[in-house]
Amino acid sequence: MFASLGGYLIYIALLMIIPLWAQSKVKSTYKKYSQVATSSYMTGAQVARKILDDNGIFDVQVEETRGTLSDHYDPRKKVVRLSTDNYHGHSMAASAIAAHEVGHAIQDAESYAFLRFRHSLFPLANLGSNLSFILIIAGAIMGMMNLVFVGIVFMSFAVLFQLVTLPVEFNASSRAMGQLVSSGIIRNNEERKTKKVLNAAALTYVAAAMVAVAELIRFILMFVVSNED
Repeated sequence: MFASLGGYLIYIALLMIIPLWAQSKVKSTYKKYSQVATSSYMTGAQVARKILDDNGIFDVQVEETRGTLSDHYDPRKKVVRLSTDNYHGHSMAASAIAAHEVGHAIQDAESYAFLRFRHSLFPLANLGSNLSFILIIAGAIMGMMNLVFVGIVFMSFAVLFQLVTLPVEFNASSRAMGQLVSSGIIRNNEERKTKKVLNAAALTYVAAAMVAVAELIRFILMFVVSNED
């Protein structure tokens, strides 16, 4: 009993530690390279606009948004939104993040397969995130394993969304590096530092996917064991 309890506590601790470690890595890397200006000394907004224009994407706007590391691409409104520090900043971090978000805009313009697949999954993934735990817990309490199974199916859609997000994010970062180099925004000696920013940001998605998969496997095993009893 104590051994199983100890194992469960270790499991829960890992689920908490992995995302916290990833977030810490992102913040520390971002803080470091937000103090280092690029040789081109372009702001994040200028970087985003230049890459968009270089790729013939003129229907996407670049806007400033509140918050820290709140940068994102909105495919519905065709807007790249950059947090204040990145919008106005001349740093390596600002350029890397701006280029990454534009990478998503380029994916959208080119109908990148994984991005389209992720968009199609979103309604089911959102439903799964909101309902899966409720269905699983309710089913376990009432002894209705069919309800638990439905909850696991819903959770699977949310996990699949997390997994599909990985190639989308890695591809956006790859596009970002290519665009930054080819456009002359960064020089050869700046590539390694820029990659560190992009790699650190990717850790958050990897951590989220790991936690999601671990949770799904745990509930599947619980379901299997319960049916064997």
